[in-house]
Amino acid sequence: MRIGLAGTGRIGAFHAKTLSSLDGVDDLVLADLNADHAAEVAHGLGVRSAATLDELLGSDLDGFVITAGTAAHADLIEAAVERGIPTFCEKPVALDLGRTLELAQLEARSGVPVHIGFQRRFDAGYRRVKDAVTDGEIGFVHTVRAATMDQAPPHAAYLPTSGGLFRDCSVHDFDIIRFVTGHEVRTVFAVGANKGEKFFTEAGDVDSAAATLVLDDDTLVAVTATRYNGAGHDVRMEVHGSKGTLGVGHDTSLAITSAEEGIDWPPGPRHWSFMERFLPAYVAELEAFVDVARGSSPSPCTVADALEAFRTAEACARSMVSGAPVHLADIPGLRLVAT
Repeated sequence: MRIGLAGTGRIGAFHAKTLSSLDGVDDLVLADLNADHAAEVAHGLGVRSAATLDELLGSDLDGFVITAGTAAHADLIEAAVERGIPTFCEKPVALDLGRTLELAQLEARSGVPVHIGFQRRFDAGYRRVKDAVTDGEIGFVHTVRAATMDQAPPHAAYLPTSGGLFRDCSVHDFDIIRFVTGHEVRTVFAVGANKGEKFFTEAGDVDSAAATLVLDDDTLVAVTATRYNGAGHDVRMEVHGSKGTLGVGHDTSLAITSAEEGIDWPPGPRHWSFMERFLPAYVAELEAFVDVARGSSPSPCTVADALEAFRTAEACARSMVSGAPVHLADIPGLRLVAT
């Protein structure tokens, strides 16, 4: 198969390296607005590059991977779907809710598979918990705790285009909550604060946030996020049920030190970035996309799925500003699918 990849920055180069080693990918073609950089990355991997994105999209692709800047995602998805090319796109689908909804509707009309890169769906721990919930192993679920804590904040220039902490960071938690529990969010109440660099406030963002979600089966969910976790990159989920509790991220790399005397667990080493933490999941999701591109499996995370996570992020952002709970029924969008 011939796979095209648009965007050869950090995550793009990382995905290109993975794709170049996958069975079934016979021809990998890279492109970037900086054509010289695309050529350099391609040369290092022993693959081809295209001079422009238009040339890439017109090169008879079997699949298309979008790792370009966020602002380009929506137009590239639209261009690929209109050409009938199965597409993988890093989150977010678009910068705003309206455009995300448009693309979910386009996906539904076209029948062209689009796979959005919420890599936690391919993490072994999260999949284990999903199976335990589905099979009833831990009984009925009453409480979920989810956290995403970056070791250090992004560059100030990133913030104005990020969409804010809930849409950029916690959206991963919102997606995996749906994936693991099989339920939708009904109501949210969110707060945020800034105790770090002034550029968060200047960008209209926060560096730390918390939200309480109520799911449609009355499960209670606590979600927290921060850009400042000096102990390391820390992503966790705890699912509490009537028969037991399972946790994800509570392994030897857990970025925490016990205050109890004589406890030397966890021994480390700790993770310092999301790419390190989720390396196996990133590989697995691209393997899954190759199956989508060859037509042997449906998309494991559609634009419609991404829309639901975005709607929850939108509700949290509105709640943080208003200081009041927000009902998902009041957020524009259609629940086109639930997974």
